[in-house]
Amino acid sequence: MVVDRLSDGKRIAQLLASELTGHEDTFSILSIVDSDADVEPTDDGALAYAVAADDERVAEVYVQPDRTRIEFIAHPDVTAEAADEEGLRVRPKAVRPPRTLVFVEDGAQVKWTLPAFRALVAALEADADESN
Repeated sequence: MVVDRLSDGKRIAQLLASELTGHEDTFSILSIVDSDADVEPTDDGALAYAVAADDERVAEVYVQPDRTRIEFIAHPDVTAEAADEEGLRVRPKAVRPPRTLVFVEDGAQVKWTLPAFRALVAALEADADESN
């Protein structure tokens, strides 16, 4: 039997980590930190790992039984726009500082998140250029 859809939150998070760490030079400034290989999905979302740039968290990845949730900490406006353009479900998180939540409900949608991470990297690089 062929499975048409991958909707296991933990597996989706693993696919995302693989994309961020091994497939694009664009993401070379990003690293996976505080990874919990034994994380068990929860309904509210369990922290699987964080994404950092220069030792500062820029996103966190949470696993739920049927999806993965990315919380963009840095540049939530830029990442929201990029994820929305890809057709992902996006919503703001009303905390201080604000965050953007992006829901990844299928393994194929992992590729759809990459433009949001590219936009994040571009914004981080622009920040670095301004401070130099």
